[in-house]
Amino acid sequence: MAYIPHTEEDRREMLATIGINSIDELFREIPENLRVHGQLNIPSFLSEDKLYSHLAELSRRNSDLVETVCFLGAGIYDRYIPSTVAAVIQRGEFLTAYTPYQPELSQGYLQAIYEFQTMVANLYGMDLANASMYDGATSMAEAAIMAHGVNGRSKIAISRAVHPHYREVLRTYCWSVGLDIVEIDTEGGITSNFTPVDSEAACVIVQYPNFFGVIEDLGKARDAARAAGAMFIVVADPTAMGLLKPPGEFDADIVVGEGQPLGIPMGFGGPLLGLFSCKDEFVRRIPGRIVGRTSDHDGNNGYVMTLRTREQDIRREKATSNICTNEALMGLAATVYMEAMGKNGLRAVAEATVRNTQYAMKKLTEAGGKLRFQQRVFGEFVLEIPKSPASVQEALLKKGILCGLPLGDYYPELKNCLLVAVTEIRTKEQIDHFAAELKEALK
Repeated sequence: MAYIPHTEEDRREMLATIGINSIDELFREIPENLRVHGQLNIPSFLSEDKLYSHLAELSRRNSDLVETVCFLGAGIYDRYIPSTVAAVIQRGEFLTAYTPYQPELSQGYLQAIYEFQTMVANLYGMDLANASMYDGATSMAEAAIMAHGVNGRSKIAISRAVHPHYREVLRTYCWSVGLDIVEIDTEGGITSNFTPVDSEAACVIVQYPNFFGVIEDLGKARDAARAAGAMFIVVADPTAMGLLKPPGEFDADIVVGEGQPLGIPMGFGGPLLGLFSCKDEFVRRIPGRIVGRTSDHDGNNGYVMTLRTREQDIRREKATSNICTNEALMGLAATVYMEAMGKNGLRAVAEATVRNTQYAMKKLTEAGGKLRFQQRVFGEFVLEIPKSPASVQEALLKKGILCGLPLGDYYPELKNCLLVAVTEIRTKEQIDHFAAELKEALK
């Protein structure tokens, strides 16, 4: 126990305090045949220099975006991150901070969260936003649970064009509280048949743009929700809001999304950042925390957690939500990103994304692919190819191209399709190289 400071006397004293004679007694409920006896079957320790060498060797087995060009998206995107983001979030007062229980000692962090909330609300065209959630999937699931809490209905209607992983998380959440999920069919890559939306529906959920990159008709989805008396929830890509009309202008009740494109590296699928915004009338039901601005007795601005207490999260089944924290450091990264880019910068990123996407669609279809859906898209599109997408993906990875996501495991009818993502940092040369290698792989 080299890393545990307790002495043998310390351990005896702790065991005596709880009324047992040995540590083994702590585990008496575990059957004897399931316990590990002796040393674990793991390699011996390494010196620091040998450990670094071993980790470096392991890391070389991975593909990285220094030597690989990424056309894989599906919820996590390779976007440019200004150097100011890392410079700010690596400061000690931000990097090691925790919950700002004492506002008099946490004004800097509280102000940063307040600015984050303000910008997310503006981005989505909503009245307010919370101080962030874990990720986009749990944000969406929390929104569905919140809709049930508002109107008491037990059916969640969700488009089949919403991210498959988001729908899996939703199923887990809804199972735990006894809610039913019905899926809304798609046609031509866009949500079409809103028949499942009836008087039992708590909400209608669509993604904007959807999982296939197609720009949904939010007006049609809103009308279906309103006709049934259901709440209208939109899962929106924050980058696309640089160009698209925000969901708030379609009278969305709740808008959620994944904040990773706002200054957060792709990593190995995380960390992520859940965005959550809604109308003023639902402020008391919002999950997570909210930071508000007030003034002290001298008239100076002050920032505090407001309108809800953290303790409401631990009221078990009576809680509005059981989320007790937020992705504060990632929220700060998104705040710095949005501040650095500004309104014009976000629009420029979105415009460059559209231009690059259109060019990639043209070149990849010339290379032998076929667009599966003839709809307006943003940043992603479904490419049908005459060979196994998995084999093409493997072949192109050897050429330094991460070409996209094979869709067959999620949508059997799209088994010959790749979901290709193109961001603002993809160059003409990279897209041309992708097209040339795809043409070769399809021979």
